[in-house]
Amino acid sequence: MVEARLRVIYGDTDQMGVVYHANYFRYFEFSRMEYFRLRGGSYRDMEREGYMLPIVEASCQYKSPAHYDDVLLIRPTVSELRRVSILFTYEVVRESEPTTVLCTGRTLHACVGRDGKPKRFPDAFVRMLEQSP
Repeated sequence: MVEARLRVIYGDTDQMGVVYHANYFRYFEFSRMEYFRLRGGSYRDMEREGYMLPIVEASCQYKSPAHYDDVLLIRPTVSELRRVSILFTYEVVRESEPTTVLCTGRTLHACVGRDGKPKRFPDAFVRMLEQSP
C-alpha cells in the first residue's frame, strides 16, 4: 500500500481552521505523484514521451474534517486500468488516527497525446504500475 504523508499548512485551511474542500484534490495529486515515484516512474517522464493524463472526472466524499498541522496519510490505489484510461481511488486519514477515514475520492484520467487524442498507455507505464512499491 502506498501512503503519501503530508502535513496540513495554515494556507490550506479556511476561517474555521478546517482544510478547504478543494485542497483534497491537490492532496490526491500529490499522492499520485508519490505513487509513480515509489514505482520508479514519474509523470514528467510520461510527458516527455508525449503522454498526458488529464482528469476527466473527479469526486470527493468528506467524512470528517482535517485541521491545520494535522499529518495526513493519503492512500492512492489504481482501481481500474484500461487501454486509454486509469481510475485512481483515494483514502485520507489522520496519521494519529489511521482507522478514521476523513475523506475518500476518485479521479478518472484519460491517456492522450500532445494533440489531445486518446493514446494507449505505453507498455513501460503498465509494467511500472504492476510493480510493488
